[in-house]
Amino acid sequence: MAKKLVCIVMTLFVAISVNAQLQHYMDSLNICKARIDSLQRSLDSLRNGNAANGKYFRLFAPLTFYPDVVKSVMESSPSDNVINNILMQNYLKHPELIETTACRLHKVASSAESTLTAPVQRKVEVAQEETPDNEVALPSDSPVRLEIFKPNFWKFAGDYNLQFMQNHFSANWYKSGEDNLSAVGNVVLKMNYNNKQKIKWDNMLEMKVGIQTAHSDSVHKLKTTSDLLRYTGKLGLQATKKWYYTFQILATTQFVRGYKSNDRTVYSDFFSPFELNFSIGMDYNIDAYNKRLTGSLHIAPIAHNFKHVSRLELATRYGIPEGHHGMNDWGSQFTANVTWNPTEKIKWGTRLYAYTTYSRAVVEWENTLSFAFSKYISTQLFLYPRFDDGVKKMENHSYWQFKEYLSLGFSYSM
Repeated sequence: MAKKLVCIVMTLFVAISVNAQLQHYMDSLNICKARIDSLQRSLDSLRNGNAANGKYFRLFAPLTFYPDVVKSVMESSPSDNVINNILMQNYLKHPELIETTACRLHKVASSAESTLTAPVQRKVEVAQEETPDNEVALPSDSPVRLEIFKPNFWKFAGDYNLQFMQNHFSANWYKSGEDNLSAVGNVVLKMNYNNKQKIKWDNMLEMKVGIQTAHSDSVHKLKTTSDLLRYTGKLGLQATKKWYYTFQILATTQFVRGYKSNDRTVYSDFFSPFELNFSIGMDYNIDAYNKRLTGSLHIAPIAHNFKHVSRLELATRYGIPEGHHGMNDWGSQFTANVTWNPTEKIKWGTRLYAYTTYSRAVVEWENTLSFAFSKYISTQLFLYPRFDDGVKKMENHSYWQFKEYLSLGFSYSM
């Protein structure tokens, strides 16, 4: 009998538990249905043109507590019931998301209105009436001054250096010299014309004179270590963006006489030698790395070279036939003038000149590496290898010649 009673009680308990779980499940379904119906009514309301209701912004703005929402839900007001129900659910389930209240917003708005003591006014500029296109403005009685400015296509630049240095010469250097401490002055003037269309005319004049006091020389108190007077002119007609058809003139000589130590013989002089080179070819303008690498390359398949000495006794020294003051020959030429500024303090200028008649050749490669300590103080390292197989070869030496100096001094650029 006890066993039957236990079984009946267990059966009733299971039935009650099942009914309770079923009731909870049904309640959950009703809540989901109510939410779906609420969303459906909201969608239908938007489709029926109620989107203009200003209270819809409450659903998308940061969550704000509105007292009228609570009042409407508590009184079961049908007005805005969908919006209020959604907000009320957020208030009850996620109160941590509420950022502000309607009362706080009203206080902020009222304080902002109180700061506006005067109306904001904008200054309106009245435009002058323009003359219509179909009417001509009558000239005034007062005279009108018209100024026309002609563009300036010329550009001027210059570099000035006064350096103190140490020199080293190879024994077969073609203009003589000896190791020493000396000083050199260098001036480079540029005057370039470019009309930004087709014509370009570049002019460069280089002047360099170096002197020394040779203690080992009992004949000369002063001698020259560097002596250069050179003009380079280019007249170009633009072919493409960076290529020009170019006619180039290159003239080179020196200022004063050149001696060797304890020797009264003149080894070089003004117009001894003098070289004049004409060439026709093409120029390529170099402009790269944000104007840090600039210069030009001149390639001339046709070039004429004229060499002259005023002193007849120096003719054979410079490859001119004995008894003649000058000689002419034809060949081809290549010239490169490049300047590279890797930094504001370091500058490398190089000039490579090559001329050949296919029976003799001259190659000159001048390199000047400058280190600027300040705007006016700098040091320079000058390296100058040279090849010339058209002159008389010195015994136990090749046709290669070399010159070098290291200097410290003043510099100025404009």
